[in-house]
Amino acid sequence: MTQRHSLIGTGLYPLTRAARILGADVRRVRRWLKGYTCRTRNGVSTSPPLWTLQYADDEELGDAYVLGFKDLLELRMVARLVAEGVSLQAVRATIKVAREQLGDYPLQSKRFLSDGKRIFMEAVGGTGQRPRLLDVRGRQFVFDDIVRPSLFEDVEFDRHGHAVRWFPVPQKRLIVLDPARRCGQPILLSCNVATDTLFFSYLAEKGATDFVAGIWHVTPREVMAAVEFERRIAA
Repeated sequence: MTQRHSLIGTGLYPLTRAARILGADVRRVRRWLKGYTCRTRNGVSTSPPLWTLQYADDEELGDAYVLGFKDLLELRMVARLVAEGVSLQAVRATIKVAREQLGDYPLQSKRFLSDGKRIFMEAVGGTGQRPRLLDVRGRQFVFDDIVRPSLFEDVEFDRHGHAVRWFPVPQKRLIVLDPARRCGQPILLSCNVATDTLFFSYLAEKGATDFVAGIWHVTPREVMAAVEFERRIAA
């Protein structure tokens, strides 16, 4: 049975936009979240989605594969694991074990910082496939390289350890994704002006940074932070 979800405090990211924000390959993300079927020597192999999206049962958004904020941050960790050479099978096993121990959307939980190594070791030990790094010490090393405190320095957690805001450019902290503001779209921390709005204004005014800043009542530094961010995710 479908239902209509409230978008307040949930976040709303079309799949392609979500992949670009994360700097991940759109086709690969689509396979992770939609699942896929492929032919093998033994016939047809089916790989289900890594998890059920927040809006999966929404009567309007369910078939569009739109992500919520929780989906986005979970995907952020998956993309990081895969980029470091962890197989998708091991990622899937890690999510399964982590969900059993930490609840839904475990990879974005603050507890994953402390419990993640143990969960990862348990998961890759049971996948039935030779891991990329064969010895236990090697697996620990690769996991430490992926999940370290610095990876979560750009995420703000509530008192329950749940992620509530993400700063995609942590060095500056001028841009934030907050599901409680503008449906979680990238905006300036200081106000609700979206980064893409500033970017298109910058293009329309032919790079007149000070003029654009005056129009939106922000600083030139904030304008350029938005421009650089939008250029990066469009690349």
